[in-house]
Amino acid sequence: MVRNSVKYVSYKDLKLVTADLKAVYSAINEAEGLRELQNFAKKWDEKYPVIFDIWQRNWSGIAPFFSFPEDIRKAIYTTNAIESTNRQIRKIIKNKGVFPDDKSIQKIIFLALTNASKKWTMPIKNWAMALNQFAILCDTNLQNWANGEIVLTQKI
Repeated sequence: MVRNSVKYVSYKDLKLVTADLKAVYSAINEAEGLRELQNFAKKWDEKYPVIFDIWQRNWSGIAPFFSFPEDIRKAIYTTNAIESTNRQIRKIIKNKGVFPDDKSIQKIIFLALTNASKKWTMPIKNWAMALNQFAILCDTNLQNWANGEIVLTQKI
């Protein structure tokens, strides 16, 4: 949402706008987030009305994030990995241009995803805290999460 919003912002206002948007998505709950969004609109709506419109239209997709604890929100709110993967797929498809059939494009996408997955070695920031919150929220024990295999066992 933030990246989509700041493409309408001039460079000189970028830091101020992103700081004000951070107050919206890092609010403690949905009501506070809406309050911060209204504050954002009061401050920036005259200059950048499209940003408030974007957030207001997409609020139903943003609101569920406020039901999670802060540690989980920090782990799940970013889409950098998804955007990077999509960019790699688009790049390969764009360079190739024409495909003889659907099977060939499926193979190219498969190879692109295989290539991209080799780079997925960076740990998720604050993952230990998020994992702890997941365990509390789900009332389960999480085992073997370090090797990428998550086994859920019910707490007794």
